[in-house]
Order: sequence, then C-alpha cells, then structure tokens
Amino acid sequence: MTEALQSLGTPELLALAAALGWASGLRLYLAVFATGLAGWLGWFELPPGLQMLQHPAVLGVSGFLLFVEFFADKIPYVDSLWDLANSVLRVPAGAALAAGALGADSATMAVLAALLGGTLAATSQAAKTSTRAAVNASPEPFSNVGVSLLEDGLVVGALWLATQHPLVFAVLLVIAVLAMWALTWFLFRFLRAAWRRVFVALPKES
Repeated sequence: MTEALQSLGTPELLALAAALGWASGLRLYLAVFATGLAGWLGWFELPPGLQMLQHPAVLGVSGFLLFVEFFADKIPYVDSLWDLANSVLRVPAGAALAAGALGADSATMAVLAALLGGTLAATSQAAKTSTRAAVNASPEPFSNVGVSLLEDGLVVGALWLATQHPLVFAVLLVIAVLAMWALTWFLFRFLRAAWRRVFVALPKES
C-alpha cells in the first residue's frame, strides 16, 4: 500500500470516496476544489487517483467554476438552469472521484467505488433538483440563498467528517441518503400535483 493510502487509512479512504460521490451531486466544483486545496496545502495526503486535483491548473479551473456556481446557484431560476446544465456531469464525476479515491491498487475496487459514488451522486442530484424546483415556486429569493448556503455547508462538512471522523460520517451519510430518498419522493408528488393544477387552470381551446 502506498504512503498516501497509509496516511489516510482504509476507513478514511472509504469515507472520502463516499463523500466525494455524494457531494458531487450537490456541489461538484466545491468538492473538487476543496479536496484539491486540502492536498495542495498539505492538510492530508491525497490518494494517487486524486492527486491531479491539487495541480495548480486544476485548482484554477475548479476554483473559477466554483466562483461562478456560488453566485449562479443563489439566483431564482438561474439556479435551475445551472443545475440542468451541470446535471450531466455530476453523476459520472462522482463515480470518477470515488474510483480515484479507492482504485489505485485494485481495478475491482475502482469499479465498486465508481458504482457507489455514482449512486450517491444521483441520489443527492435528484434531491437537489426537486428541492430547487419546489423552492423556485416561492416568490421571494431568500429561500434560494438559504438552501444554496446549506448545500455549501453540507459539502464542506461532509468532506471534513470523512477525513477526520469516518465512522460518524458513515452514520450521518446513511441518514442523509434515506432522508433524500424520502424528500425526493415527497417533492416529486408535490410538483406533479402543482403541474396538474396549473394544467387544469389553463383555458381550454374551443
């Protein structure tokens, strides 16, 4: 096992893979930038499959995209357009990041990590998209800012917990995933009912 893997340890690596997958569905560029920055600053040694994230060029691009997303994600309706434009990237990126965290020594582990990361990214992406659609039904802009800041905090907190307290993170992740499944199901029914009411209220052509 390499020195980088030994420095984090197996529990931390497993938790980091799961955290990167889950966080990618909410804030892909924040997850990439924060992880790369932590490695570049020497807070912890990144596994070989993630060390490219601390390259100055990658930090520059991910930092710029994070800057754009930070503001775009807090403007009503712009956030949904940004979410739609980036939805095709989040799930495969979550799978790739999780595989990079665990796949240095085993192709089988890389595949399993990719499946885990992609599934977690899809879960958080679905919850994010449905939540933003419901929030945009509100006429005031403050709920968008609040939800966006909450997502920022959740991503940073998840990455920190994964590397510092992996067992605590694992428990909270299970709770978060179950809550996101329930939230997505509830909001899907709510939005479907709202669209039906709008459709019924539309004037019928004679």
